[in-house]
Amino acid sequence: MISSTVSRALYQPHRAVHLGRGLIPVHQTQFSALAFAVGARVVAPDSRGHHLPSPRYFSTTRATQLRDFFPAKETAYIRKTPPAWPHHGYTEQEMLSVVPEHRPPKTVGDWMAWKLVRMCRWATDIATGIRPQQQVDKKNPTTATSAEQPLTEAQWLVRFIFLESIAGVPGMVAGMLRHLESLRHLKRDNGWIETLLEESYNERMHLLTFMKMSEPGWFMKTMIMGAQGVFFNALFISYLISPKITHRFVGYLEEEAVHTYTRCIREIERGDLPKWSDPKFQIPELAITYWHMPEGKRTMRDLIMYIRADEAVHRGVNHTLSNLNQKEDPNPFVSDYKVGAGEHMHKPNPHLKPTGYERSEVIG
Repeated sequence: MISSTVSRALYQPHRAVHLGRGLIPVHQTQFSALAFAVGARVVAPDSRGHHLPSPRYFSTTRATQLRDFFPAKETAYIRKTPPAWPHHGYTEQEMLSVVPEHRPPKTVGDWMAWKLVRMCRWATDIATGIRPQQQVDKKNPTTATSAEQPLTEAQWLVRFIFLESIAGVPGMVAGMLRHLESLRHLKRDNGWIETLLEESYNERMHLLTFMKMSEPGWFMKTMIMGAQGVFFNALFISYLISPKITHRFVGYLEEEAVHTYTRCIREIERGDLPKWSDPKFQIPELAITYWHMPEGKRTMRDLIMYIRADEAVHRGVNHTLSNLNQKEDPNPFVSDYKVGAGEHMHKPNPHLKPTGYERSEVIG
């Protein structure tokens, strides 16, 4: 699926040729299935200590030909194009407070959304080469973060890129449909469109960050195009039928994202991912600029902490939006509250509410 490799100077175009050296050695019999399933570019030692390539690749790019995947476009006058939605940033305490959590289904629609997410998780595990011993407790799939065997850096990058290429779709579909509805009905949308489009933009920034760390092969690109086509059209139809269930589905999807990044953080902290645990490991400049990452807080663990906090926000936002009246209620996350409106004299903070706010809490 993907040629996924890392180095210490990932974001520097002139050193992109070193991307092929960043993977830790893994035993061929343990990782050959992954190489077959997802095309990660890996090397494995033989009995004499020599490194042999995996038996099959789904990549069309040789290690010596890897390049900066989307270099900045030089023009005569423009120096820099800033993000359309600048990131507001997080405090360290806000990022540390994020935990995996699950909202129990309460309605038939909730149950359908939850089961569909579980099916998507199962398919993603297979597609990204997750072996049985690398899976967490199936009885608590959204909250358990320990497995018999950790993932490798290559497996994590495969998973991140595939998931983030899909995660940017729901917000764009929902925002687009609400925009068109507003035009057709000649009425305001009450602030939903901006939040949904910003969510989609934020997920795309996650993808671009990981794309600075690895370059997909042709098979991965084909899989992403196919998955995007299916996912876009499915969400398009589902949002026309029931926006409430669709937002619940996205909320459950974001629960999985928080779980995924939490597990990665813990594996980094345990030293299971030595390249990423190395304090000298350099993250992309794109990430430092977008998240306003302070000096001394620019490790791979810090990067995943920022991304996980973003996913926690999306989790709380979509669970909350699912609880509202889809036709009439304003978006509580961009609204100004009346003086004396209880605990919400200021905007609610979605990352602190993993299961979302109930309508009575934010609308009254």
